[in-house]
Amino acid sequence: MTLYGYHGRILHAYLDDLRLEVETPDEAFYRTYVGGSALGMYYLLRDTPANADPLGPENTLTLALSVLTGAPISGQSRMTAVAKSPLTGAVGDSQGGGFFPAELKFAGFDAIVLHGRAPHPVYLWIKDGQAELLPAGHLWGKTTDAVEDILKEELGDPKIEVLQAGIAGENGVRYAALISMVNRANGRTGMGAVMASKNLKAVAVRGKNRPKVFDSKGLNALAKWGAKEFPESDAYGTGVLGTAEIVLSQNAVGGLPTRNWASGAYEGHEAISGHRMQETILLERDTCYACTVRCKRVVQVTEGPFTADPRFGGPEYETLSTFGSYCGIDDLAAIAHANQLCGQYGIDTISCGATIAWAMDCFKQGLITTEDTGGIDLRFGNAAAMVQMVELIARREGFGDLLADGSEAAAQRIGRGTEELVVAVKKLEMPAHMPHVKRSLGLIYAVNPFGADHQSSEHDPGYRAYPDRMAQIGLTNPQRSKEMNEAKVEFALRSQYVYSAMDTFNVCQFVFGPAWQLYDTAQMAEAIRLITGWDMTVDELMRVGQRRLNMMRAFNAREGFGKAQDTLPKKMFKALAGGRTDGMALSREEMETARDQYYAMAGWDGETGYPTCETLDSLGLDWIEV
Repeated sequence: MTLYGYHGRILHAYLDDLRLEVETPDEAFYRTYVGGSALGMYYLLRDTPANADPLGPENTLTLALSVLTGAPISGQSRMTAVAKSPLTGAVGDSQGGGFFPAELKFAGFDAIVLHGRAPHPVYLWIKDGQAELLPAGHLWGKTTDAVEDILKEELGDPKIEVLQAGIAGENGVRYAALISMVNRANGRTGMGAVMASKNLKAVAVRGKNRPKVFDSKGLNALAKWGAKEFPESDAYGTGVLGTAEIVLSQNAVGGLPTRNWASGAYEGHEAISGHRMQETILLERDTCYACTVRCKRVVQVTEGPFTADPRFGGPEYETLSTFGSYCGIDDLAAIAHANQLCGQYGIDTISCGATIAWAMDCFKQGLITTEDTGGIDLRFGNAAAMVQMVELIARREGFGDLLADGSEAAAQRIGRGTEELVVAVKKLEMPAHMPHVKRSLGLIYAVNPFGADHQSSEHDPGYRAYPDRMAQIGLTNPQRSKEMNEAKVEFALRSQYVYSAMDTFNVCQFVFGPAWQLYDTAQMAEAIRLITGWDMTVDELMRVGQRRLNMMRAFNAREGFGKAQDTLPKKMFKALAGGRTDGMALSREEMETARDQYYAMAGWDGETGYPTCETLDSLGLDWIEV
């Protein structure tokens, strides 16, 4: 049978004895688990025993592509890393883009599954369908840029792509990221720490084996439509200003988290905006493989105390917020430098900046002092202290050693009331989109399996702004952003299914999606059909997303995560100060009611929050025990 869109080859690396094996699943397997997040969940549930140490050899780490990866259309060069999270103890899930995903596909594999722990540092070299494990002792302890340069010279090819765990991962920073191109990150939930714990430093790939496309003419026509439509689409601003485009609008509505979520308005917002970046330090726009959007920022700062090398890209909205408004810092160069350090060391910018902001809040409240910080004046607005803390966290030195475990773990160790200032769900620090102005996000933050995440559902404004696109996914009752009623709960769940599918088909959420994106959900289903030959519908696409979401919840149930963990931090229920959201707080009763309605709609047990056996059986997941 001719395979379209995938190779039918999954590489398993059994690192304990440095053994490589190739699995060849059938088409039915791919149609069920597809790739990306759901594929990773299959191996995590199958191969990782309950209560495994996330940084132990029993934790299975999957690096999964999808049937779309490497196809000649925008938004498909994505890879998902899945393992048990060392930060949260729940499921870990993280997406990243760039050129590595497409190059791994061209190298001949649909996914890599990593088992065990190597007896010494190694890296995995894959070229044109062949793979080998090579010594990596000479790479250990080096920054990501140095490792990439060494591997390209050592392997004799400047065009190879490298995915790696940085120094932060080697040091067990629990929110360490996986880094490719030294500026693209699988950032959230600590996947860099998991890979490093396996003594696997890097994966280097090169190949020329492009999978066959079922209908290349049709796909080419869809790609050309996207390129032509892009300048007139609502996704265009993302290309021009990157995600930093929304700094000003978020502040205007009172939705820019400031000083560890004490406020939704920041007086220094203009200084850290995408517009200011474009006027000052933006050098160029970069892109991912075959993508017309070109949303990646590339900045350069050559003078002053904080410099930024364009090789490390530039800060996106989340980074501008977490190192900027979260910390009360309006120094764009300092934020760009902190972003560079995160790329060099391999750190998630969201958890890192948010954890530092939490520490600054504790410092302001007198709950920690310079005796705790090693003499560092960790006050809001101190850019030099923020940058210094990033270094200390990466190297697990001084006060950074404590912060390297995340804000909630640090608070549990310190005590003294510091727990009241943590802004995290399931120990994952919250991103820079405020549920005070996008109410369904509060629900999704609470119930999302791997913690608070802003890319697990459509944001509230999309419901009223794009009614025709929402109707494609069964939503026909538009609601205001600040409403939290049963119709909004349905919006949250059904859009979550779509986003869950996007993380399984591994498509970019700036290119495909149910609202403002370049291609709508029906066009996404059409792209899948054109590439694979499958008669894909929007309903099946959403079922794929539902299956992945239930697999995640089933894993969490096995690890003891359920209704008790589906909560928001205490700060969400305290009044904000300043801006359009002055005096605003979320309601516990409203959120708990929404959670119960969500469970009922999802087919989960109302007492535990676990998927019912009936729900799992209906999705073909009867092999999973809860």
